[in-house]
Amino acid sequence: MLSLIGFLIIAVLLYLVLSKKTSIHFALVVVPIVFGLIAGFNFIELGEFMGSGLSGIAQTGIMLTFAVLFFGIMFDAGLFDPIIKKVINIAGGDPVKIAVGTAVIAMVSHLDGSGSSTFLITISALLPIYHALKMSPVTLAAIAALSAGTMNMVPWGGPTIRAATALEVDVIELYSPMIPVQIVGLICVLLASFWLGKKERERVGVNKELPKEITKGQDSQEDEDTKRPKMFIPNLLLTVAVIVVLVMGTIPLAIPFVIGVPLALMLNYRTVSMQQKRIEAHAKGAIYTSSVIFSAGIFTGILSGTGMIEAMADTLASGIPAGWGQSLPILLAFLSMPLSLVFDPDSFYFGVLPVLSVTAETFGVEPVTMGRAAILGQMTVGFPVSPLTGSTWLLVGLAGIHLGDLQKKAIPLAFGITVVMAIVALLMGLLN
Repeated sequence: MLSLIGFLIIAVLLYLVLSKKTSIHFALVVVPIVFGLIAGFNFIELGEFMGSGLSGIAQTGIMLTFAVLFFGIMFDAGLFDPIIKKVINIAGGDPVKIAVGTAVIAMVSHLDGSGSSTFLITISALLPIYHALKMSPVTLAAIAALSAGTMNMVPWGGPTIRAATALEVDVIELYSPMIPVQIVGLICVLLASFWLGKKERERVGVNKELPKEITKGQDSQEDEDTKRPKMFIPNLLLTVAVIVVLVMGTIPLAIPFVIGVPLALMLNYRTVSMQQKRIEAHAKGAIYTSSVIFSAGIFTGILSGTGMIEAMADTLASGIPAGWGQSLPILLAFLSMPLSLVFDPDSFYFGVLPVLSVTAETFGVEPVTMGRAAILGQMTVGFPVSPLTGSTWLLVGLAGIHLGDLQKKAIPLAFGITVVMAIVALLMGLLN
């Protein structure tokens, strides 16, 4: 009975999310409560389950909120502007250098884990250059997609946060062993960008230099008011310190960013009114993202507390041959990128992954292993080519291209990058 109700909850979740009939918050909170009552649990019991779920993801939700604020402030202050300008100047009129430079800019821009801001920065900065050199905007979009997708594995990125929340594991424990894997993936992105650049060079040739008006760039008055070029070194040191302390895991998960935000504000904006404006500028993104994570705490708390996840896993495990069970993380790793075309991040990580994880656990596979397999591609490398994410449509809109053209060029490369990372993870013993 519990197994059937659990599968119904996931089916309803998938339907509501994919069809956009309700908000993700409604699907994650109200649906499990209703089915929990149908299953015979009372409000007091469900309240305990929900409280347990919220307690388990509190640090993660707080970290995500302050991470969005921190990187938003650093982008406002212009921390990454010198890197972008330097890359453009070095690249000159060589399509190969432009392509590799595009990857570097997109990787740096995605440090905040936001696909929308990454594409706004990268496409806006480089599209005029691509047009001037007669390079294809599809190449620009494909490189930006591959870069942002591979960078999306960072511990404050949506998929990694969701995986840790859904599986109730520490996000640093989940992510830290994957750092070498992600580095290999980023190297693959640079190689793919080099190859795409060579194709463009063969097609359009090399210009000796770019028009000066392109390399200067155009910033709005508001952008100029928030820039703090003299604070580049202090901002860089603070950013490196926050990331290093976070990855080391020596203090509670949320603390580095909670401390980093007020320090970043004081370093760059000395008046309370300016500090308040910077917080307000990024509050919408921070609140929305963290509210989804806390809603997911309700969902996982109810499904775990009622025993539905275990019941569903037992049902699935009974139909899997014994010899296949330990191969589940490997199978998931290689399929993770294509699954981005079928499941949006919320429905996969909160609905599908927990059941797969508990099923694999019956064969001796740790939940953290399934989490690592999932983040190799599902809405990491795969998110910028999925029609299920808004940032994908922003990307193709900014570049002025069709989604099908982007997918045709980017999907084979994205799948290849995921396969390489999966092989590296397998050799490192992270998938068994």
